[in-house]
Amino acid sequence: MIRWVVVIFLFLTIFNALLPWIFIKIGVGRIPGDIRLKLDRRTLILPLGSTVLWSAVAFLIAELVKRVL
Repeated sequence: MIRWVVVIFLFLTIFNALLPWIFIKIGVGRIPGDIRLKLDRRTLILPLGSTVLWSAVAFLIAELVKRVL
């Protein structure tokens, strides 16, 4: 389980660097527990709270799929 949390966290961090405007539109980075760092002209978002939320959603989807199949 911890391995999946790390994988999802890394995915969200990389995706955040590539497509920040999508994260802003779906609300990632605004959940309590997310860290925003403003360095000069750049804003770095560490989505810790969002990672936990998306991990829980992925877990619930996986459980539903497992029970159906």
